[in-house]
Amino acid sequence: MKKIAILGSTGSIGTSTLEVVRRYPDRFQAVGLAARSSLGVLEQQIKLFKPSVVAVYDEQSALELKKKGLPVEVLTGLDGLVQVATMAEADAVVSAIVGSSGLIPTYEAVKAGKTVALANKESLVMAGELILEAAKQSGAHLLPVDSEHSAIFQCLNGAGKNRVKKVILTASGGPFLNKTLEELEHVTVQAALNHPTWSMGRKITIDSATLMNKALEVIEARWLFDVRAEQIEVLIHPQSIVHSMVEFVDGTIIAQMSLPDMQGPICYALSYPDRFDNVLPSLDLSSIGNLHFQKPDFKKYPSLALAYRCVSAGGTLSSVLNAANEVAVDAFLNEKIPFLSIYQVVTDVMDAHTLSECSDMATVMEAAQWARKTAMEAIERIASPNTLNF
Repeated sequence: MKKIAILGSTGSIGTSTLEVVRRYPDRFQAVGLAARSSLGVLEQQIKLFKPSVVAVYDEQSALELKKKGLPVEVLTGLDGLVQVATMAEADAVVSAIVGSSGLIPTYEAVKAGKTVALANKESLVMAGELILEAAKQSGAHLLPVDSEHSAIFQCLNGAGKNRVKKVILTASGGPFLNKTLEELEHVTVQAALNHPTWSMGRKITIDSATLMNKALEVIEARWLFDVRAEQIEVLIHPQSIVHSMVEFVDGTIIAQMSLPDMQGPICYALSYPDRFDNVLPSLDLSSIGNLHFQKPDFKKYPSLALAYRCVSAGGTLSSVLNAANEVAVDAFLNEKIPFLSIYQVVTDVMDAHTLSECSDMATVMEAAQWARKTAMEAIERIASPNTLNF
């Protein structure tokens, strides 16, 4: 029986993880849950899975949960998230908090030597060097949950990095794959949230529309698989059947394929190195017919160019990119800036940044804080005095 703590239990990855736990009650037990403030969902999870401890980041929400008198210890704030991430009872920690909020709990779980099923890509984007060094010191294992990185991990199957020519990340292209740049100038929030393949949270869905989600995965791949910028390729693959590929030095390519369902990579991360029976329906390639791939347009998706810039530069630049993007996406979702201005804000903030080495976590967090402040200033310059109508 593997005991699991889930950071971000009420989000898309968290709820899918608990579905895996529910399907395999003889294999997994959820002993700790953490969420920001979604009390209704969290309360149901507590009743169904009976964890020994939960953490609610929002203090008022934690107080409300305590008043319900449920048979569970309720923690609060960042300290509460860290306590769940490092609880001695947990064999593995699923890091599924969206955004930079997941960095410190994930880092602490790694320092504690946990096996970390990593869905929070921002942790490696912001502080990949520090997290990998902490894993080396503690003996922690990082197992990717993102479908793309899970696919690469499976394709590698223990192959040494000197045998790898490049890793190939696939991207669905999001809801605007066939739109022109001119059409993107008038994109609405509702249209951007209408992803054609995946059901995700609002922030991640917008990142998919801008391909910033793929940009973050490029940076994450650099750390997970110890590859250089020129060894990372992105291909648009609208069917989302091939989740990623690895090309080896002999010219052969291995691809990992399945129906697009996050329970596949989640279950593989939790069961590794084993594989469970009947996790996903079988893939009928004859009914799919053709699989299509195309190179992304970097002019249409400048976030990819920004990612490669971060991989080449190193240091604090990727923390700055991530923080500026979080602020810009929030501004778009609140209709303060148009869709294409997300790129403009991130680019302006990166251009203004003075690069530093990621010597410690304080440096990473200071760079992110500076980027948020600078991004807000950029948004004020872009936004009209009134709420935009588009």
